Amino acid sequence: MSLSSEPSNPSPTTLNITEIMAILPHRFPFLLIDRVIEMERKTRIVAIKNVTINEPHFTGHFPNYPIMPGVLMVEAIAQTGGALLLTEIPDRDSKLMVFTGIDNAKFKRPVIPGDQLRIEVSVLNWRTRAVKMQGVITVEGKVVCEATVTCMVVPRGTAQPAAASEAIPEPAE
Repeated sequence: MSLSSEPSNPSPTTLNITEIMAILPHRFPFLLIDRVIEMERKTRIVAIKNVTINEPHFTGHFPNYPIMPGVLMVEAIAQTGGALLLTEIPDRDSKLMVFTGIDNAKFKRPVIPGDQLRIEVSVLNWRTRAVKMQGVITVEGKVVCEATVTCMVVPRGTAQPAAASEAIPEPAE
């Protein structure tokens, strides 16, 4: 018998690629995280993405100077956050997580094949079906990208998600 009043937390703190694919609907070439190495429910998640020359976007971005597109880094932040958000949605197979906002995106250094991205996402505001998150991506300890993303969970087949302003209200100042 446990003397602790805290319930046991059966939630995983790491995820391998098979477990990630059981949560996220994304597949090659658009699945942009390889492993989750830390996870705290509704609070924080850290994922790893190994960047390889075999990724199709490097064919044209840019010939003879392959650089990972910034929008894919922001997408990696959202997917990392999605792995955290969707673990809390019991009927996630009938849902999709969609962007409702991207703020303050900054790209500080180029990401090239051979880099390993460390994607750290912290929850700023959590609602039942929506979340606002701050993401920071580092390579070898140096920041390469940061952005604040707002996402919400919608039923699959919904044509238009609610506007970002409806999804998560801004905190009062």
